[in-house]
Amino acid sequence: MPQTELPSAPRINPSILAADFVNLQADLERIATADFVHVDVMDNHFVPNLTFGPQMVERIQATSPVPLDVHLMIDDPDRWAPGYAELGAASVTFHLEAATDPVALARKLRQIGARAGVAVKPDTPVEGLFDVLDEFDQILVMTVEPGFGGQSFRADTMPKLRLLSEEARRRGSQVWLQVDGGISESTIAQAAEAGADTFVAGSAVFGAEHPDAAIASLRAGAARHVH
Repeated sequence: MPQTELPSAPRINPSILAADFVNLQADLERIATADFVHVDVMDNHFVPNLTFGPQMVERIQATSPVPLDVHLMIDDPDRWAPGYAELGAASVTFHLEAATDPVALARKLRQIGARAGVAVKPDTPVEGLFDVLDEFDQILVMTVEPGFGGQSFRADTMPKLRLLSEEARRRGSQVWLQVDGGISESTIAQAAEAGADTFVAGSAVFGAEHPDAAIASLRAGAARHVH
């Protein structure tokens, strides 16, 4: 990734789903104190929504003041995910439910130079990831159904996150545990207590009058509880 050192936990990654797409460059400049910008790529097949593809991500990459954390909510990531790593994204996350060979894909992403992430929907079990934790740099536990911003945080996903956190500690894994969906000042402590160290927040940041203050507040709220 473009920076020499990885940001330490807790990491705050604002989601551009909540940004103003017409004034995206200006909105990106408002989150220069974030750790990454979370870029949601949706194909209207894997999820019932459509955002944008490689051309838009390439422009975001060229203008963003912080590295890109790309979240692919798409079919056939085995084919398409490497292209996003080649564009220079610092991190590329694909869905476990969509990938044919998650480990091989993660290795390919790392070979290109991106951090490799795997995401799971709220109802997808995580036990199958235990033996391959170190094949990934990040595991994203969705705390809402993927596809739309602005949904309410699902507390029933926390036991799954806690399982991953305990297993990672038991194995001495350095994998990052990310949460995405309904993250705000009122929910971030719960996610941090369950083991998350990387937090995607949309409207809690871009909907704030001062996004930099919102990022600082979220980071402080998580820091009091992160492991």
